[in-house]
Amino acid sequence: MRKGSIPFENRLKAVRASHGLSQSDLAERAAITRQAVSSIESNLYLPTTAVALRLAAALGCRVEDLFSLASPEDVIEGSLIGEPPADRHQAAPVRVKVSLVGKRPVVRPVTGLGEVLSFTVPADGYLIEGRAHRSGGAVRVRLTRDRRAIEREISVAGCDPAIFLAGEHLRRQKDDTSVVGWTMGSMAALHALQQGEVHVAGLHLFDPTTGESNLPFLRRMLKGSGYEVVTFATWEEGFLVRPGNPKSIRTAADLADPSVSIVNREEGAGARLLLDQRLRAAGVDPASVQGYGRTVSSHVDVARAVAGHQADAGVGIRSAAQLFGLDFVPLQAARYDLVVPKTYLKSHPTLARLFDTLASRPFRSEIEALGGYDTRDMGKSHSLREGRA
Repeated sequence: MRKGSIPFENRLKAVRASHGLSQSDLAERAAITRQAVSSIESNLYLPTTAVALRLAAALGCRVEDLFSLASPEDVIEGSLIGEPPADRHQAAPVRVKVSLVGKRPVVRPVTGLGEVLSFTVPADGYLIEGRAHRSGGAVRVRLTRDRRAIEREISVAGCDPAIFLAGEHLRRQKDDTSVVGWTMGSMAALHALQQGEVHVAGLHLFDPTTGESNLPFLRRMLKGSGYEVVTFATWEEGFLVRPGNPKSIRTAADLADPSVSIVNREEGAGARLLLDQRLRAAGVDPASVQGYGRTVSSHVDVARAVAGHQADAGVGIRSAAQLFGLDFVPLQAARYDLVVPKTYLKSHPTLARLFDTLASRPFRSEIEALGGYDTRDMGKSHSLREGRA
């Protein structure tokens, strides 16, 4: 059928290329001519139902993964979290991610994902000009994904970059759910959850008095029993130092040396809490530590600063040290838990599948391969009530 004025989305070429097939390869598999494949990919012809089914079977996917009717422009209004880059070109559209948290559309600029992910994570839409774009304000977004995909998107706040792997494992199960991780410290993540800005908060806050991770803080901050607390993993936290540890940094007391400089995490981050606890135990005044007031927003940023000789040390996780080829001085093992309102587990179409993925052996194996993660308790639930596991 010759293509006319039908609004038509054609993803055949992209899917074929992702399988490493030439047009001739695909034509042979689908029992059609190479010219037919070329004409369809060039939008010269719409495939018949029979041809579309053959192509989908040859590529191991659904027909709708290859062809669909283009949706008319869809606009949604939501609450903006964060602000667009101030120095952006006036004519450039602002790329955003959109998630439905409860019944509230939440909009965040893609740039909030960081310098690398903002180039690799596709936008859900673009801000519509015509009003001031300020954090907390209402904005309108022209969607570039259908609303069903928006409704299935899972927004997670925390500081473990491995959460993106959960989304990849969901897709391996033919699930089109997106998992988007917004990097922030433990207390900021919990605040975002309480404000209805994300579906899930990840945190690692160790209480030296009780020897427990997270639960003492959550019991003080969260009211009622309307939350599930599920372990993601237990990870090693310690000092990230340059190869060979040239400044011989072993304990917090070594940070008092005027020749040693550190890079710190923001207030409320689990790594910052650990550093403060160790400095206090060693009798070291934080003000005497070179670089204490210089902060970055993630474990990866700590590792990058140390690897780039911008600091001699910083507190972070072992996997970040391994990523940048740094040495690691362990201080403690802490549990990284995910906190989610029970109402979201019931109302969100795919959120429960995320936690099912955590319990799967393939996902655990991949997380363990990152290094510095203990997944034996991955998927284990914890009660916020005193005295209950």
